[in-house]
Amino acid sequence: MSTRTATVQEEPPIERRDQLVAPMQQGEKPREAWRIGTEHEKLVYRRSDHAAPSYDEPGGIRDILMQLTEFGWQPVEEEGPDGIRRVIAMSGPDGAVSLEPAGQLELSGAPLENLHQTCAETGRHLDQVKAIGERCGVGFLGLGMWPDKTREALPIMPKGRYAIMLRHMPRVGTMGLDMMLRTCTIQVNLDYASEPDMVKKFRVGLALQPLATALFANSPFTEGKPNGFLSYRSHIWSDTDPHRTGMLPFVFEDGFGYERYVDYMLDVPMYFVFRNGRYIDAAGQSFRDFLQGRLPALPGELPRPSDWWDHLSTAFPEVRMKSFLEMRGADGGPWNRICALPALWVGLLYDDTALDAAWDLVRHWTMEQREALRDAVPRLALDAPVPGGGTLRDLAREALAIARGGLQARRRISASGESEAGFLEPLEEIVASGKVPAQRLLDKFHGPWGGDIDRVYEESF
Repeated sequence: MSTRTATVQEEPPIERRDQLVAPMQQGEKPREAWRIGTEHEKLVYRRSDHAAPSYDEPGGIRDILMQLTEFGWQPVEEEGPDGIRRVIAMSGPDGAVSLEPAGQLELSGAPLENLHQTCAETGRHLDQVKAIGERCGVGFLGLGMWPDKTREALPIMPKGRYAIMLRHMPRVGTMGLDMMLRTCTIQVNLDYASEPDMVKKFRVGLALQPLATALFANSPFTEGKPNGFLSYRSHIWSDTDPHRTGMLPFVFEDGFGYERYVDYMLDVPMYFVFRNGRYIDAAGQSFRDFLQGRLPALPGELPRPSDWWDHLSTAFPEVRMKSFLEMRGADGGPWNRICALPALWVGLLYDDTALDAAWDLVRHWTMEQREALRDAVPRLALDAPVPGGGTLRDLAREALAIARGGLQARRRISASGESEAGFLEPLEEIVASGKVPAQRLLDKFHGPWGGDIDRVYEESF
């Protein structure tokens, strides 16, 4: 989730609708300026007892963050309700390292030109946190969800927006707290050239998001036992908050574009407003009222552009738009699969021939068929049936072949002569075997682990 660092008091208020559309329009870039931004989260555990470390304890989350300074990272602080300023993120040349609500550690990577750079960035980050982990006595798990922790066993990080969200989540769904406290994801942020280009990429990304969920399914355990799902993380989103999640049927309707997405976001209830370094609780209130100066949390005040940008970050559909598109369907995983997710989407979306071929795979699906596939994937992964017959595994073969062609057409070659297409190999191996990561974990749980969930900690990065 986003980390806010300042309030720009001199920003002019939003007084016209075109100011709401502006962030999306300003995201348009020529092809040569398209970039790849990869975000990935990991679970942090104490090696001594596998517990999740708190923020303040020796060797805990704050100490992990501060030790990143030796690698050139700089602290980002936030003032809490108690008036104490605390480090809640680190900023550096590789982007930002920030905290998820229960101490999951996230790298929001820098916008990079190619996948070789993306994977090098990922490797640097993991090398850094592993070195710090050795000193602090902590390890890291690449999974989509805590395999053994209850909500009550997890710490809460001192970040203002999380306190508001934690209060609000139980009002709108049964699993929002699980989403915040127990899950991890990988996502990739991608550019578009124009509004029509955005529309096509949004539609392909949304229709094929269940494919990413299946290929990366990696959350089969809850509180130490199999939960009946392969991606329980994905299932959690089905009852987190219906106002800000889901497959967004309007994206596939005639006339979809920036204006229609603005309408959607205006109907998403607010969480907060950031003023003077603090978060003000506006949970459930209306940004439309804010535009009229009638927001109960700040009566008489009009929103600023930064308020709108904050609000854009509080919707959680399968694909999200800000001034770029975020692909949000994948469970967390280890190093090679972190590199594989951007490879999948760059291959499908950044080459025109590949984008057309990917759209041909899904363009004839009805909204009911898209929803049915999304609902089936958390349990069935690649065995989920797809519209027109066959399974998602069959579709995966076609989609990966298209993605490979798209990456080869980009001709981004590493210094050692390797194509970006090589980053797809972990996904191609999954499809060839027919077993997604969660199924491999379940095989171990029922086999050599003998039902001992603690053995999962041997699967760390």
